[in-house]
Amino acid sequence: MANITRVVTAAALTAALALALPFAGAATAAPARPAATLQGTTDAVPAGILQLPRPTGPHSVGRTTLHLTDRSRTDPWVPTADGRELMVTVHYPAARSGDGRTARYSTVEEARLLAEGQGIDALVPADVLSATRTYGRVDARPAKGKYPLILLSPGFSVSRFTLTNLAEDLASRGYVVASLDHAYESFGISVPGGRTLTCVACEALEADGSKGAVVTATRAEDVSYVLDRLTGDKPAWRHAGIIDKKRVGMAGHSIGGASAATAMAGDRRVDAGINMDGSFWEDLPAEGLDGRPFMMLGTDDDIHRPGGLDTTWDRMWPTLDGWKRWVTVAGSDHFTFSDGPLISWHFGLPQSPLPADRAVAITRTYVAAFFDQHLRGRSQPVLSGPTAANPEVKFHNP
Repeated sequence: MANITRVVTAAALTAALALALPFAGAATAAPARPAATLQGTTDAVPAGILQLPRPTGPHSVGRTTLHLTDRSRTDPWVPTADGRELMVTVHYPAARSGDGRTARYSTVEEARLLAEGQGIDALVPADVLSATRTYGRVDARPAKGKYPLILLSPGFSVSRFTLTNLAEDLASRGYVVASLDHAYESFGISVPGGRTLTCVACEALEADGSKGAVVTATRAEDVSYVLDRLTGDKPAWRHAGIIDKKRVGMAGHSIGGASAATAMAGDRRVDAGINMDGSFWEDLPAEGLDGRPFMMLGTDDDIHRPGGLDTTWDRMWPTLDGWKRWVTVAGSDHFTFSDGPLISWHFGLPQSPLPADRAVAITRTYVAAFFDQHLRGRSQPVLSGPTAANPEVKFHNP
């Protein structure tokens, strides 16, 4: 399958959706590096295995996986499917670090299909990528208390596991984080019964780039369904009682970020949202977001600066009717806001000018600050403007 390049505008430049990893197309790679040399990663791991940076919050991290099927809807990509299938990884504050085994990063098949889809399977062995060390403990006992819920949606063609370092960090800071895989929109999603859902939507969007609006609208419905299953009367997760259903946020990467705005417009339960470097596919309704806060966090290039090639950010900005920020990061690329920089660094693949450890630190800092301020009511000076500690971060007010 040919790589799908990033959408620049939703109108004139819709040749394809964004979403190749930054190392796609690399011809050669250096040997994999020992993970312990990455700042913030100090645990001993087998040679050649990447370990994600340690979460920065006070809590240990638990992790569980849910398979959900909404049979009230027809899947837009495979209408013959038995409803709309979703795989959801829930990261949450855990009672203690030694409880439960450490979760695997992905299945080998998911890693194989991701690498193959990007044309880098000769450089990134599936068994090595899937063995990436995480900090989430499988089904660990949750910490006592009530915690805000954050939903995460990945970029098109990649999977929920590419947001693992952010999900773990948020959970360590006291959030329940539900990362969604949307059926047939990733190169590979492993589901129960030994099945794998492949990217049927990739071919549909290559043929008709305007179908990005179908993706955002469908993901918004996915989010509402997951909220029903996590906060309703008969929750799908046995520890759902730790979720504070009155404090809900959403963040996403690329089209997952655009979906955050669409989800907020359609579901009043989502209190705050972040779009990480995604083009918007739908305009907001006349009432905007009813004053709810929203942040656009993106690359500092000719695409996502004010007046850039992605005109959807300029168009969206005045319609955001609550607290809002337009923030860009110097030296970043499209996948800076995911695990992409870590993967690129580890396998010696081409990288953006922004070092991997800075990409992780900046993304974690600004995403957590946004939700701390708007879901917990804790003022965050880092959101007020440029800081000496983060010189790469620029604020815009067109």
